[in-house]
Amino acid sequence: MKTRKLRALFLNEEWLIVMLGFVILAFIALFPEMMSNIKMLNVKTLDTATGWLNAAYTFVFLFLVILISALAMKKPVKGIFLSFLVIFVLTMLAQLCASIPFCKEYGLESVLFAVFFGLIISNVFGVPEWLKPAVQSEFYIKIGIICLGATIIFGEIMKSGAYGLAQALLVVLGVWYFAFWISRKVFNVDDEMSTMIASSVSICGVSAAIATCGTIRGNQKKLSYVISLVMVVAIPMLYIMPLLCNWLLPIIFPTNEIAAAQVAGAWIGGTIDTTAAVAASGEILGDVAGDTAVIVKASQNVLLGVAAFFISLFWSVRDTNSVMETKGTMIWHRFPKFVLGMIVASAIFSIWFSGAVEIDGVMVKYKALAKNFQGIFFSIAFVCIGLETRFKEIFTKENTPSLKAFLTAQTFNVIFTLIVAIVIFGFIAN
Repeated sequence: MKTRKLRALFLNEEWLIVMLGFVILAFIALFPEMMSNIKMLNVKTLDTATGWLNAAYTFVFLFLVILISALAMKKPVKGIFLSFLVIFVLTMLAQLCASIPFCKEYGLESVLFAVFFGLIISNVFGVPEWLKPAVQSEFYIKIGIICLGATIIFGEIMKSGAYGLAQALLVVLGVWYFAFWISRKVFNVDDEMSTMIASSVSICGVSAAIATCGTIRGNQKKLSYVISLVMVVAIPMLYIMPLLCNWLLPIIFPTNEIAAAQVAGAWIGGTIDTTAAVAASGEILGDVAGDTAVIVKASQNVLLGVAAFFISLFWSVRDTNSVMETKGTMIWHRFPKFVLGMIVASAIFSIWFSGAVEIDGVMVKYKALAKNFQGIFFSIAFVCIGLETRFKEIFTKENTPSLKAFLTAQTFNVIFTLIVAIVIFGFIAN
């Protein structure tokens, strides 16, 4: 009986994802030169044999990860090759589009093209049955989040991001509570949806929504809806936020350009819900704003594990109606294991692999190699999210309260984060 319970605790799809993520990171740590060849095509390598060969390596490597996962979980593998091949091609097209100089200049990154291609197929043509076997957005996102952990180096964040951590803590607490309260009390959204909305708006968008859904054992359809909202809102914000910064912050800081740039970065980092979009939006305003935006966003990513723990604790108490009756195994059962994997990956890479390795005469950071895999898995995931998203379902009468709650929470997030950023980065830091 005890053995069966232990198997239930440690042998499931969540742990399989963690193991696969760790295997990828182990390969990065042990064979960095080999793993540096796993990359998508871009405009610079499009006409080279090496570029196409690396793309082929990438497809084989990723397909093996998916195939091993399916076999280990005893899932059907029929049709998975053709399905993943099409998804991979769409992902590669997204990476190609993002590498075009015009797109790089205006911050159009691969995840935006990825979700766009998926949306076109889903909403214009419909997703055929043969394409569905490899459409597993959660699977790819979760592995991507574990790879994200390897890019969060504690020393770098503590060295340059103490103010970012302070802002992240205030914003996550304040915005999460407001978003949950407004969803429940004003718009009468159910607890599951309210919790996912609150986490996605306050922490880090899609990653937080998926972590929260895993913690509360939420409805997958609701999760898909929240992810769709995050993406639909994040795309225009990528361009609107820099315009707002250029209009508003020179008025507040007419003689302090550094303060204005740092506040701009902190505002962007705390409000835009996808890490890639934060980096792109921040870079539009220059290096100072871009660096600050990434630091603040990384600080919020760090809090994902803390938030997941408290949400699992809250949900466990909610189920038992008593703090005393809530057992540690219940909290452990609810806590998303891929978030634990992200934390462990961050600790390992912070301690042993925070530096760089020489590859073909160039020093490459280990976290840059991990970030490459995070980007690939996220792009694949966003193709799948686009394939799973139907616009007519987002704007149905049934989903109107959730839509209003999300937009209200995001509006509060923009205003509240601006105030916090002005105080911390405008006055305290400068």
